[in-house]
Amino acid sequence: MFDSLREDANSTPFYEDEAAFNDAQAVPAEPKSKKKASAPGHFLGMTPVQRFIIAVMLLIAVCSLGSMCLLVTGKLGF
Repeated sequence: MFDSLREDANSTPFYEDEAAFNDAQAVPAEPKSKKKASAPGHFLGMTPVQRFIIAVMLLIAVCSLGSMCLLVTGKLGF
C-alpha cells in the first residue's frame, strides 16, 4: 500500500490543471467605486417594517428563553 507513496508524492499531474484553473478564474481589478449614501430610512438595508419584525422576534425569543430559565431553576412559582 505504501510502496509507491514517495513516487506518488513526487509526481505532479495536477499542477498543470490547477494553473489553467487559476488563470481562468483571474478577474480583472475593478476600480473602487464610491459608496452611495444610504437612503434615510434604511439601516443594514432593511425597511422600518422589517426592523420592527426583527425586534419583535428578538423580544419573543428573549422572553421565552427567560421564562424557560425561570421554570427550570424553580424561581417561577406555579
